[in-house]
Amino acid sequence: MTTAAERVRSQAGYEARTLLANGEQLLVSLVLPAMALFGLHLASVPDLGPRRIDVIVPGVIALAVVSTAFTGQAIATGFDRRYGVLRFLGTTPLGRSGLLAGKAFGVLSVVAVQTVVLALIGLALGWRPSAVGLPLGVLFVLLGTWTWVALALALAGALRAEAVLALANLVWVVVAGLGGLLLPSDKLPGAIGTVVHWLPSGTLGDGMRSTLTGSPGEALLPLVVLTAWGVAATALALRTFDWSD
Repeated sequence: MTTAAERVRSQAGYEARTLLANGEQLLVSLVLPAMALFGLHLASVPDLGPRRIDVIVPGVIALAVVSTAFTGQAIATGFDRRYGVLRFLGTTPLGRSGLLAGKAFGVLSVVAVQTVVLALIGLALGWRPSAVGLPLGVLFVLLGTWTWVALALALAGALRAEAVLALANLVWVVVAGLGGLLLPSDKLPGAIGTVVHWLPSGTLGDGMRSTLTGSPGEALLPLVVLTAWGVAATALALRTFDWSD
């Protein structure tokens, strides 16, 4: 008989393979961030300083985290819920906690692949991250994944699958352009930048940029705020998630 850890590991492998085999998900999670990386690298506006690539790559990695942890997971969970997959798996030996753990580890696996691929592209384009900031950068990726998965589950567990599909894609478009992921919040116009600075997208993007450009002290506030968002999103998901549509 398999152990709980083996069941979670098997489910995590299934979740990761499903995400990587989905063409639409691969487009959002890797192809579009890579295109954004090349586009911003070749562009001259907005002004991001003399080492433009050093500012771009952390933001693109942050966008990839949101793409997989939020957009992909919200849509997949929403339709699994609609078709009764969640309800069925929740009654198997895997259990509900094992299912959620499997989803979390599956997403982390995909995020790890994305991060490595985008980092290698960035290095080829001249990106030189701060070695001192790399451990804190990894922590931001982990916290960002946790926070955005929790937000995805809160959305997917409360609304119908069609609404989840529309909202998840809309949120991705908004946060990619004006959410502080690709561009620093202080480069956004007026009050928008002020608000974005405190959102989970802004704290993830700004925190990644600060730590990987050699200013870890500036990343402490985003780290605290992102953690608070993770706690709040988890509590919301636990309170509102419905296993059947």
